[in-house]
Amino acid sequence: MDIKVNEHTVVVFDLDDTLYNELDFLKSAYTEIAQSLEPKNWIYLYIQMFSMYRSNSNVFKFLSNTYAKDIQSLIEIYRNHSPDITPFEGVLDVFKAIKDNNGIIGIITDGRSITQRAKLKNLGLLSYIDKIVISEEQGSEKPSLDNFKAIENAFPASEYFYIADNLKKDFIAPNVLNWRSVGVIDNGKNIHHSAFKFLNPANMPLDFIFNFKELSII
Repeated sequence: MDIKVNEHTVVVFDLDDTLYNELDFLKSAYTEIAQSLEPKNWIYLYIQMFSMYRSNSNVFKFLSNTYAKDIQSLIEIYRNHSPDITPFEGVLDVFKAIKDNNGIIGIITDGRSITQRAKLKNLGLLSYIDKIVISEEQGSEKPSLDNFKAIENAFPASEYFYIADNLKKDFIAPNVLNWRSVGVIDNGKNIHHSAFKFLNPANMPLDFIFNFKELSII
């Protein structure tokens, strides 16, 4: 898929399960928590935690009961740790190509500011990004139009793209605003996997890709 980029083009990305697998963030956080609770035998606790997660069990309740820890303190470790995550193959090439063509890069993501910014930093993407819109900072979540209009107001441009993954909420607003929307198909590891419930025109992107290697910046 070709995307023609120049100084009048704004390419905006979702973060979780679009630029990397959010499951990797979860694994990183579980490792941090397990190491804090069982420094010598953390790997066995990690195995139990991840198995419980995959079985839809309440991991934090289990940890709280087993180690007499306040659930909120465990959640804080989860949210605030420095994540060991890497971008999908092809992401950095796409970002570099957009900047080489004088394009503008934005992020629109839901979540907490400290968590989402730590992810972008550790993915090695911050230096490429011109504007970040995070729901906690913006005061609204997708599919609110406000989050997308924040990009339009910052960068009046001739064409906007939004590349994301979640059919439930990601494409409603950009479709209303006549952005060109591109969906990244679930690679089998996405946290949210209910796309089949939202296969209707309002929720669907204009185009789909399996991975970033299918994107060609021209």
